[in-house]
Amino acid sequence: MKRQVFRIESDGYNGAWYPASAESKRGFILMLGDSAEDRMARTGAKWLNQQGIHVMAMSPDKRDYGHHNYPLERFSKAIKFMKAQGCEMIGVVGASTTGMMALLAASYYSELSLTIAISPPDFVMEGFYRDGKDGATERPGDNESSVSWQNEPLPYLPYAYRHPEYWKKIQEESKAGGDKVASRNMFDESEKKHPIREEERIKVENIHGKLIFIGAEDDVLWDTCRYIRRMEDRLARRPHDCTYESWLYEYGTHFTFPESMLKMMLPVGSGLLVSFMFKAGKEHPKECRETRIDIDRRLKKVLADWG
Repeated sequence: MKRQVFRIESDGYNGAWYPASAESKRGFILMLGDSAEDRMARTGAKWLNQQGIHVMAMSPDKRDYGHHNYPLERFSKAIKFMKAQGCEMIGVVGASTTGMMALLAASYYSELSLTIAISPPDFVMEGFYRDGKDGATERPGDNESSVSWQNEPLPYLPYAYRHPEYWKKIQEESKAGGDKVASRNMFDESEKKHPIREEERIKVENIHGKLIFIGAEDDVLWDTCRYIRRMEDRLARRPHDCTYESWLYEYGTHFTFPESMLKMMLPVGSGLLVSFMFKAGKEHPKECRETRIDIDRRLKKVLADWG
């Protein structure tokens, strides 16, 4: 099998196929970074390839971290291609916003038998752009969901603020906490202004196979451990046929990645990136590294046992 690139115009989705060197019947849909071909996606794919797993990296566009009305149907096209390549078992992994995407995809497509959600929310986020409008790095969409299904936007939790106040609030929170980016207070305020409705929650009870939640209490993007506990509670109260595990840590920041993957991404200074981005990473580098090492060990075992 050869590496291939897919484009929305010709293939119906944006992605890059990274086959493992050895023959395998296992494949993963990977959503990391703002492009299916950037350093983060290539590193994640290489890490999974080393575990004997083929990888289809996916992203909203050729290069775009913004998410607005992303059609979930794109996953069906990727799954179809992966099956044609001999993948009898298919999983999905995402982190942060794409952690949400991974959970949503798995809740709609029963073919996905292993779901890994790193630092995810438990609700559908409002759509957002990263187009630099008015000098803002990020802005909310114009009353758009982050995800759509059958040409209809999924119900979402609206942000507490609109453009340009949205980015100004993130900047203020980041500066106050000593982080490069922080928005936890904004998400808390969003829930205060608009208590989450049932239709906005991710239906994790529809997920099949194995489900792994990963998060840290010191996450300053949002309160991911609280969101994960809400998903645990949802699963406890509703019929489901997946088995699930929650790996929650006191320290780890928003970047709760396997240590060997982060080192592969940045051979020199992988820990420095976490310290640079987040105050907790600077104040607790040892604890954050121990978290990543533990995730590395546990995740490799899960992948080895899968199938």
